[in-house]
Amino acid sequence: MEKLVIRLPGMPDSQINWLVWSADEQEIIASGVLDNLEQISSLPERTGKDEAILIVPGSEITLKTVTLPGKASRKLLSAVPFMLEDELSQDVEKLFFAWHKQTEKAQQVAIVSKAKMQFWLDTLQDAGLHCDKIVPDTLCLPVPEENWHALSLGDEVIIRQAEWQGITGEAHWLSAAIELFAKKQEQKVSIEFSSDPTLHNLANIEITYQAGPLPMQTLAQQAVASSFNLRQEQYKAKKRGKKTTSQWRLAAVLAGVAILTTFVDKGIQATQLSNQNDALKEQIEAEFKRAFPETRRIVNVRSQMKQKMDALDQNSSGVSMLAMMSVLEQAFASSQIKPQTMRFDRSRSEIRMQAVADGYESLETFKRLAEQQGFTVEQGAINNRDDQVVGSLAIRS
Repeated sequence: MEKLVIRLPGMPDSQINWLVWSADEQEIIASGVLDNLEQISSLPERTGKDEAILIVPGSEITLKTVTLPGKASRKLLSAVPFMLEDELSQDVEKLFFAWHKQTEKAQQVAIVSKAKMQFWLDTLQDAGLHCDKIVPDTLCLPVPEENWHALSLGDEVIIRQAEWQGITGEAHWLSAAIELFAKKQEQKVSIEFSSDPTLHNLANIEITYQAGPLPMQTLAQQAVASSFNLRQEQYKAKKRGKKTTSQWRLAAVLAGVAILTTFVDKGIQATQLSNQNDALKEQIEAEFKRAFPETRRIVNVRSQMKQKMDALDQNSSGVSMLAMMSVLEQAFASSQIKPQTMRFDRSRSEIRMQAVADGYESLETFKRLAEQQGFTVEQGAINNRDDQVVGSLAIRS
């Protein structure tokens, strides 16, 4: 079972992350980032899917656990909005209350603006997407046992504080909010990040890092598995009916025959181009599998390649090799030295390579340009080979 999962940001005009997750194979099939909401309409074509799970910012959702005066009943639940009225910034008539776990004396409830719910649903409908599940991002992290769980996504930080408690916001705003909370606690608050931490040096707060999957993978897995869904009552997703096409079938067949007859020559050309395209696609996929033999299925080579490269950066400590090579690009071009072998030491953020150059001056030029970019370059043994020289270099960030 594959699911398209979309995460909307809490800040207007921010990037939108999406991912196709295979629950059966427990792997990412495709992923990407959209610049704005208008680009969501491109997802059905990109992914081949028109059904989605929506992850919404926890900053738009208020999570409450309400203590009930007696045994929970439907009549008593209808009074919950008015029991919380003094704690809410909007009129209860403008808010939607979604129910979760219930005991005899307590009820978990998520509260969101009706206008915001309608906006999310209209946005997806306009994009040609059917959404049967909406989950707050704060509930898309593992349930904490001791430490709060957190991850960074762009400029935002998502924190799950308890089973039914969490907070989402920009890193600089969130720092002040949780630091104020922590100062009132007798013991230090521990926050465990599964991505690179973006909160630092906060009073009475201990920040730890335990490397985990890519942020969107964590959110997608939890969203698919979550038992909570904001789509309830008047917002409950309707079952999708089969499209009625029989009445148009005859007209479509006749139109198809006419088009086929009229454009038969163009059809033959298109078939030839399609065969060439299929051959090229097979070649690209074969090279991808040769580079990543553990991949069992290819849906979108471009997206999967980006995911693999992101994973390499995520798993590396310190400066990544990709970042170093990007900065060194001008030094390679100007000196015209060519690497023959290359090895990256992640623990030292160091590239060791053997390079061939036209002369000693080219190696010196590379060393000077790299050092101007802030790198430390150590030269090793240099040997002559025909009209060229071969030298060993150690480059540290």
